[in-house]
Amino acid sequence: MGRIKTTLIKRTAHKLFKDDPKRFKKDFEGNKLIVDDTVETESKKFRNIIAGYLTRLAKKKQL
Repeated sequence: MGRIKTTLIKRTAHKLFKDDPKRFKKDFEGNKLIVDDTVETESKKFRNIIAGYLTRLAKKKQL
């Protein structure tokens, strides 16, 4: 079982994914760079969690 993501992370990731779903791929490293450019993150950890959640959303969408 994995960790439960906070509402802030889910809300931010869903907003980014809703704005441009084709921009995010199944690649974590690419998503990390996109999040770094678009979101004013408080820390690297926060950025990585959002990028990981976006990667998961992209994988889910392509199934």
